[in-house]
Amino acid sequence: MLSPKSFHFLFGLFFFVLNLSAQDKGKAVPFKKIIIDIEQKHHVNFNYTEENIADLQLVPPKKSLSLEQKLQYLAIKTHLSFENIGNQFINIYKKEHETHIICGYVFSGTDKKPIENANISLSAKIQVTTDSKGYFEFKKENDGLLFISHVGFTAKRIITVNSKPENCLQILLEPEITQLEEIKANAVLASGISKNSDGSFEIKPKKFGILPGLIEPDALQTMQQIPGVNSLDESVSSINVRGGTHDQNLFLWNGIRMFQTGHFFGLISVFNPNLANSISIYKNGSSAFYGESVSSVVAISSTLETAEKNSFSAGINMINADVYAKYNLSKKSYIEISARKSITDFVETPTYKEYFDKIFQNTTITDFSQNQNIDYQSDKKFGFYDATLKYAQKIGLKDELVLDLITIKDNLEVFQSAKVYDINRSENNVLRQQNYGGNLSWKRNWNRSNISKINVYNSSYELLGNQKTSIENQIVIQENTINNNGFNLENNHTVTSKFSFNDGYQFNEIGITNLEQVTNPAFYRKVKDVLRVHALILEGKYNDTLSKIYFKSGTRINYIEKFKKYSVEPRIQFGYGISKNLNLELLGELKSQNTQQIIDLQKDYFGIEKRRWIVANNTTIPIQRSKQISLNLFYKKNDWLLDIENFYKKVSGITTSSQGFQNQLEFVRTIGNYEVWGAEMLIQKKMNHYLTWLSYTYNHNNYHFANFEYPIFPNNFQLMHTISWAGIYEKNNFKIAIGTKWSSGRPKTSLNFSQIDSSNPVLVYNKPNNTNLNVFSQINFSSTYNWKTANGVQYKFGISILNILNRKNEISEYYRMSSLTNSIEEVETFALQRTPNVSIRVSL
Repeated sequence: MLSPKSFHFLFGLFFFVLNLSAQDKGKAVPFKKIIIDIEQKHHVNFNYTEENIADLQLVPPKKSLSLEQKLQYLAIKTHLSFENIGNQFINIYKKEHETHIICGYVFSGTDKKPIENANISLSAKIQVTTDSKGYFEFKKENDGLLFISHVGFTAKRIITVNSKPENCLQILLEPEITQLEEIKANAVLASGISKNSDGSFEIKPKKFGILPGLIEPDALQTMQQIPGVNSLDESVSSINVRGGTHDQNLFLWNGIRMFQTGHFFGLISVFNPNLANSISIYKNGSSAFYGESVSSVVAISSTLETAEKNSFSAGINMINADVYAKYNLSKKSYIEISARKSITDFVETPTYKEYFDKIFQNTTITDFSQNQNIDYQSDKKFGFYDATLKYAQKIGLKDELVLDLITIKDNLEVFQSAKVYDINRSENNVLRQQNYGGNLSWKRNWNRSNISKINVYNSSYELLGNQKTSIENQIVIQENTINNNGFNLENNHTVTSKFSFNDGYQFNEIGITNLEQVTNPAFYRKVKDVLRVHALILEGKYNDTLSKIYFKSGTRINYIEKFKKYSVEPRIQFGYGISKNLNLELLGELKSQNTQQIIDLQKDYFGIEKRRWIVANNTTIPIQRSKQISLNLFYKKNDWLLDIENFYKKVSGITTSSQGFQNQLEFVRTIGNYEVWGAEMLIQKKMNHYLTWLSYTYNHNNYHFANFEYPIFPNNFQLMHTISWAGIYEKNNFKIAIGTKWSSGRPKTSLNFSQIDSSNPVLVYNKPNNTNLNVFSQINFSSTYNWKTANGVQYKFGISILNILNRKNEISEYYRMSSLTNSIEEVETFALQRTPNVSIRVSL
């Protein structure tokens, strides 16, 4: 008696055979038409020789059958053998020759795409070529040596044996010449930093090694090591790229524009260094999908490229503590959380004290204490935090949804009091700076050649200053708020292995409000401006590894609703591999920017964060426009690296109030431009575990203000000569770095003392920026050590010292009239003194 299991098997087999037999009732059609229908229905490709299927006709299989059922039906009816490879390729053979068929696919070893017209040789008489799918086959009687070759690829030899057609060969050919991307270095300045074919620098924080003075891969501190990137006052909120101001840089975090970039009013980056997955930095030739910037682009992404296991880490240094956690909710989704907070609420470390003295020198905070010498008391509270959340979800095989949220806040409260000649005086100051952001993105892979990305974002920024003074019982409130939201659509199309193009649309709305309110005397002013911008983008890329040409060109067309104005912004990136070791690169771009930061008064917001964001009005505050071109030679051989870049850049539409003048132009309001040209050089050598590099930058940077009595003079941000050196040693878990930075002093304006009456002094200046400060020189040190316990817990200990020699570096100098003595004061501001820092981190 049959068992239930055997019965069910025979029962199913009976109906399957019955179903196959039922096909005979239809009308016979050519066999080639049947397999074409199957290709379209099941998205597969058949490989065959015409002689095997010539004159074949039969009744088509039922359309409702699965692919395997159809193949079984065809095998029974035609007595042919059907080999299904991954539900993509199906090979057809005659059964009598199964053991004498050699077949295979030839693919590129770099992109795994089929190689057409590859030559396959078994002997002088047996030779075939691959088709468009990279497929080949031939009859074979004996074992032998198979030779595969194609122009531009390294030839390969394979020993073959008689085998069944199910064992089709999968052959990868490697390019014979070095690809353009591989000419670029994988370690520039430090491990984890590389330079790409499009001219950008990329930082991978998780692979980051070490740099002098840094024990964490702080994005904005690290980018200052790149030639052409500086901060004249050591602040990450004052980064100058090729002579531009900080607000002329575009900072993006997961597609969200960030208006606040620094904690502690500029000494620490707001971007958690333990969170970012990749950081891309463009000095020139940025993609047409980046707008609202006339200088550099810094794009930070924390989205993981590949799936990673659950992880948790926590760390603390002498300024802040932080935690990070990633948890996989399923095979297709994960959540990622990070948070960081200052420890200044609990302890004032030596690092904190140095930072505090640096930030608050020559502000209303220190002005108050310096003017009072009797019974002075002060109570200050300072703290900051940042937090992020990411949720990523893959939907099916083609869709991915990602939500990113970020919040940043700095808060300062200072109460000061003093008693002078029996008169009590006090001030209560509150300064708050915060940035919130969110981005929801959706990505769909329509097929291998087409991808779409859509994201909706919002960024909100607030700077609030509130001052209460006992004298005249006065209250001063200042606010600068931003609400920025938008929509981006980007489509990526791969046409061939060499050519692809992107197209898209962007909508951006930004509203900026500035408020000033004073009591006694009463004053109130509130101004709000809104701009809406539409942009169409088209960008194409051609990358030919055989001719060693990389070419990417794009155009951005902006339309500003309020002004009814169009602007066209082309971008270009061209690279040519002169040899395997030498690459030539040409970059160019036209860009524009509708927002900027200005300074109304140097004492705004207590003189600490005195810049406020405003929107262009197309008259007194024009749209800023830039044009830039650069030519680069990049050489790499035997662990030597040489990078030389010459550039020219011009930015028009700047205002004097955006440049931070503290001379005769401080209260002048006029429009002009700056023009900068120069050269940047980096030479680097790696020897086993030791890496050393030397960089040099030359900048010639001038203002042009046509309506001013001195129309041309040096730019406030000009550092004509900058030299940096570093020596880095990394072995196993130990890393150590020491380096120095030297730069010529920034420009300053001196007084014309010959025209000043000492009995009734008035500030009389020479030509703007007619002289320079003393040179800036600093030596920095850092070291880290990792170790792992038996239970898998990893520890990292780090120590750094900024300005080891405790050199007193002057970073600014200006003059002012003293109301107490009716005399001229020379005010100097200095960089950080010797500043130590220690960190420890635990990772699970």
